[in-house]
Amino acid sequence: MLIGIIGAPNKGKSLLFSALTSIAVPSADYPFTTIQPNQGVAMLTVPCAHVEMGLPKCDARGGHCKNGLREIAVPLLDVAGLVPGANTGRGMGNQFLDDLRTADGFIQVVDAAGRTDLEGKPASEFPIEEEVGFLKAEMVGWLASIMTRNAAKYRYKGINELAESLSGLGYSHGELASAAKEANLSLERIQWSDEQIGEFAKHLWAGGKPMIVAANKADVQGVRERVKIAAEKINKHTSLRLIACSAMYEHVLQKAAKTGAIRYTSGADDFEIIGNVDAQQKEALERIREFVKINGGTGVHAALRELVFSKLGMMVVYPVEDETHFTDRKGMVLPDALFVPKGTTAIELAGRVHTDLAKSFIGAVDAKTKRRVGRDHTLQNGDIIKIVAGR
Repeated sequence: MLIGIIGAPNKGKSLLFSALTSIAVPSADYPFTTIQPNQGVAMLTVPCAHVEMGLPKCDARGGHCKNGLREIAVPLLDVAGLVPGANTGRGMGNQFLDDLRTADGFIQVVDAAGRTDLEGKPASEFPIEEEVGFLKAEMVGWLASIMTRNAAKYRYKGINELAESLSGLGYSHGELASAAKEANLSLERIQWSDEQIGEFAKHLWAGGKPMIVAANKADVQGVRERVKIAAEKINKHTSLRLIACSAMYEHVLQKAAKTGAIRYTSGADDFEIIGNVDAQQKEALERIREFVKINGGTGVHAALRELVFSKLGMMVVYPVEDETHFTDRKGMVLPDALFVPKGTTAIELAGRVHTDLAKSFIGAVDAKTKRRVGRDHTLQNGDIIKIVAGR
């Protein structure tokens, strides 16, 4: 799973990436601070299975279990800002879009305060919905341009050849078939015009890779109301979710926690001042506290959680080798926790753990119930599973 962080220039993408990954990257109040993509890992937390099973602790690799919360890695990619005309190459747009080929979902960062336009230049009350619409048009145009360049591979052919021409983008046969149906296009002896390719790309983007909009800079007075109004307008035409957030406040809270000034868990809607802070620092922290209480947190991790769990439909399972003690062969308790899509079967989990396990798969055991299950058994969130394989 790879999440791309995208948007127009100067919207706070790099600061949001830094707040999620704790990686310091250059960020400044001018367009194209980022040129090369930044790569990092964010940690999402879920209640650890060792608590449910009444175990005193687990042995999460890297120590990624704290106070009963399991941290699971989510790779992120922060790409440079996209300007209008990016899909035709403007502003190095083709290069930046190609950086996103392998992403499974996207967080679009917008300036919810409306202080910058689509070029990243100073503005006043720039509409949020215009930012959202512009990026969709660029992504659809990018998809259409790839299909046009590769048309010779699938012209007069079918869905297999079309899938091959788009293989680097990760679309399934089902998604291609659904987009063709929505666009009222045949997948037999494909002879699509440029206009039909554009229509297909529009439906493929809408039904394919999911996206969440991080309405950044929501800490500015009156901006949360702007986000609410924009969401109502956007939801008339799409199910796209807008989440008000402040990457700056998340960054400040994490920095204060590292210095020992506060006790804070990323994503929480409050924090505790435990260190010595002067009057000015306390005033700033109380201003942040007021925002996170009203907003339910800074919104940064909420945007990522919404994308991973709701839009991408991920759940967490724990593979083990000893179903009685919930351990691996070295006796480590619940050492691994994996994100898998809802609907994942036992045989598919085996393949994710190791390809050889899938090849020699015999069965599996639900460690919670000690029940033997078959290859097509559908896993549930929080399952602890032993894979049984032959030599």
